[in-house]
Amino acid sequence: MPFYKKVVLYLLLSVSAFFIFAPAIMALLMSFMPGEQILTGTIIPKSFTLEHYRQAFERFPLLSYLTNSLLVSLLIMAGQLLLSSLAAYAFVFLEFKGRDALFFLFIATMMIPFEASIIPNFQTIRDLNFLNTYTGLSLPFFAMAFGTFLLRQNFKQIPKELKEASEIAGMGDLKFYLTVVLPVAKTSLVTLGVYGFLSAWNMYLWPLLATTDDSVRTVQIGLKQLQSQEQLNEWGVIMAGGIIVVLPTLILLFLGQKKLQKGLTEGALK
Repeated sequence: MPFYKKVVLYLLLSVSAFFIFAPAIMALLMSFMPGEQILTGTIIPKSFTLEHYRQAFERFPLLSYLTNSLLVSLLIMAGQLLLSSLAAYAFVFLEFKGRDALFFLFIATMMIPFEASIIPNFQTIRDLNFLNTYTGLSLPFFAMAFGTFLLRQNFKQIPKELKEASEIAGMGDLKFYLTVVLPVAKTSLVTLGVYGFLSAWNMYLWPLLATTDDSVRTVQIGLKQLQSQEQLNEWGVIMAGGIIVVLPTLILLFLGQKKLQKGLTEGALK
């Protein structure tokens, strides 16, 4: 690529990145601004304060909401990794009638929006007495067609001869799954884990429906409650709460960015 085209490309990317991250940067700056500076429309803080962060923890149980979100996100992530990897193993290494047709039917569920399944999911959770529990918050998200598809594409790269050799050596499906398949698919498993954690952390609608008790509600619900409680001159507290909520996802995204990109790219190519 010619030099001038690279300059134009990077310039456009820089401008786009600025406009995309401008709201987040502004929220970060506002979270450290004293209240009077926010009211005057100051963009660059003249002084910094941590008062808004202290108030965010004092005015509503932010730490409890963060803990709930962490537990629910970890449960969903673990459930998706377990069930998706087992389903992908069955679709690749187990021979049974109608396997491909069943897989395509399974993948077709990705076209059904989650909103269409909210009512039956809610009725199921209610009938099982799982409302206001971590189980009720996480159970409907364990089965994930995208995760099964991603891992199936990765498992298909394992030679069938290796599976046949393991059978000759007396290795069962469980041992082959644990000692051979999972280590080979480590990148895709990390990708799926990060994706599942981020999706679960940012859920709002389902936790709002499945909980009425603040003791099990997630941080997204708590952030909305904080926003509804505060007045116009308390935007610093709201921005501080938003920064606290988004910080764990940013840390996870930065730590797993390379593996996430690699896993998604491999899944698309395969």
